[in-house]
Amino acid sequence: MNILSPSILSADFWKLGEDIRAVEKAGVKWLHVDVMDGLFVPSISYGMPILQCVRPKTDLFLDVHLMIEKPERYVQEFAKCGADLVNFHIEATEDVEGCIQLIRETGKKVGITIKPNTPPEAVEAYLELVDMVLVMTVEPGFGGQKLIPECLDKVQVIRKMVADKGLSTDIQVDGGISLDNVHMALEAGANVIVAGSSVFKNDACVNAEEFLKKLQ
Repeated sequence: MNILSPSILSADFWKLGEDIRAVEKAGVKWLHVDVMDGLFVPSISYGMPILQCVRPKTDLFLDVHLMIEKPERYVQEFAKCGADLVNFHIEATEDVEGCIQLIRETGKKVGITIKPNTPPEAVEAYLELVDMVLVMTVEPGFGGQKLIPECLDKVQVIRKMVADKGLSTDIQVDGGISLDNVHMALEAGANVIVAGSSVFKNDACVNAEEFLKKLQ
């Protein structure tokens, strides 16, 4: 099943609730929550207070992407705040399996992420342990960047790994995805699509509806 996970990093925080309601109205089931610490990536975004505010107001599946150093420090806190899936960068920790186990112990789904320069083989040892792999298609840290097409080659490699192992692991892409290129991500083997500015600019409901049509 193909899934759209709009990134609230590109929403208008003056009217965040309205923007979330708009994508809900369009039929979206997931919401992508980008957490940046200014260390692992240059930018600082938002953290647990936003998640605590959003969680009681929506039934959307909250897909939390931790772009932070030593994510194991905050796994339990983000789980308590309402994350449904906690996703971390394998480049950000010295103990990938330990971080996966910490997330599992909270009862949440587990995702691992790789940056554009990390080879797809880096995730192979963990595929049986996680629910989702996120392939960044831009350098993490800023919204509104252009898709790096070569990153989609990694999606193909990971999709084959998943198939060869007989797994049903989701493969997510994040970065520069638009209505004009989302077909490339789907053809490469991604089934969870993160889109930020392409959804939340102008009319979020209309844009989300158009994305969902493409994903069908």
